[in-house]
Amino acid sequence: MPKSQMAIDGFKRAAAERAVAMIADGMTVGLGSGTTAEFALAVLAERIAGGLRVAGVPTSERIADLARRHGIPLVPFDGRSIDLAIDGADEIEQGTLNLIKGGGGSLVREKLVARASRRFIVIADDRKLVDRLGASAPLPVALLPFARARALMELAAVGVPGAIRQVDGRDFVTDDGLVIADCTCGVIADPLLLATRIAAVPGVIDSGLFVGLVTEAIVASAAGVRAFTLAPRP
Repeated sequence: MPKSQMAIDGFKRAAAERAVAMIADGMTVGLGSGTTAEFALAVLAERIAGGLRVAGVPTSERIADLARRHGIPLVPFDGRSIDLAIDGADEIEQGTLNLIKGGGGSLVREKLVARASRRFIVIADDRKLVDRLGASAPLPVALLPFARARALMELAAVGVPGAIRQVDGRDFVTDDGLVIADCTCGVIADPLLLATRIAAVPGVIDSGLFVGLVTEAIVASAAGVRAFTLAPRP
């Protein structure tokens, strides 16, 4: 039986609460984008209201606006080291914790923040757990608008055909002025190899493949909240 939206929201909130509990006083925190990450933002705001002192690095203009409304202090992403980042995902590969992200279009900033973070925690409800990436979610790829036509041809040539994302009949444009190609690649046998091939296409800025970045995944379901961990990155 399909889960109700109320139940799914409850799972997202439970995962968010577990992750935000890991934030300590004085930390710089990466603030992910998307509906699940917004639950973490709300929980963090509650802890700040209770006296927690942190600084947030937002991964999208929407999250920056929401953070300001919640009273969360923000600092720019300027190459600083980030103590901990919390974000959602479109798919989480069990065993490796590799991800597909970018359904919200903020994948470039999200990956920059993830790479700069000592700990990168992904939160989700259990629908996002998969045995292999690509099984259900398209793979977003961020492109320079100038190169879109050529990039789409070359992506198709490496087995990643796609189309430019449309919203209300217009190109979806990211906060950084990029367009997103939503690509169909089927089950991904080797995410690192595919990410490397995509990165080599002229005009590609980045893909939604997050490989080797997650240190912890927190997944909630009707059975409770589970934590999956990998060794922290040096």
